[in-house]
Amino acid sequence: MKPRSDNELEAIKIQAWWRGTLVRRTLLHAALRVWIIQCWWRKVLARLLEKRRRIMLELNSREIQASVRLQAWVRMWLVRQQYCRVLNAVRTIQICWRWHSCHTRGFFRGNYDITENQLKLQLDIFLGSQICRITDCIPFPIKN
Repeated sequence: MKPRSDNELEAIKIQAWWRGTLVRRTLLHAALRVWIIQCWWRKVLARLLEKRRRIMLELNSREIQASVRLQAWVRMWLVRQQYCRVLNAVRTIQICWRWHSCHTRGFFRGNYDITENQLKLQLDIFLGSQICRITDCIPFPIKN
């Protein structure tokens, strides 16, 4: 093998430096491209995760609204049942009270109208839920 000259050694050093620079530049470009792809992929995953989270929140919200509505219906039904029981009790008490007041006491109301030759009389007798109405015209005796 023949010894190399200084110029050849210098040329070899420059070529090695240049090849290293090209390799480093190629690796840097490849690393940048990998970094860009990774950023894009992370963004895609974040969007998918956000979409899934939003869907789950909406589903959970619907379930909560449905359970609240169901609870309100059940409470309404229970209150309505209680109200109907109270209403039936009130009606029973009213029936008993009306029967009692009908059979124990009544009251009268009447009016009259006097003309020159007769008396018009109207008399109402209230006995609880029943009314007895008496109407009569009484003529006056005529003196000559």
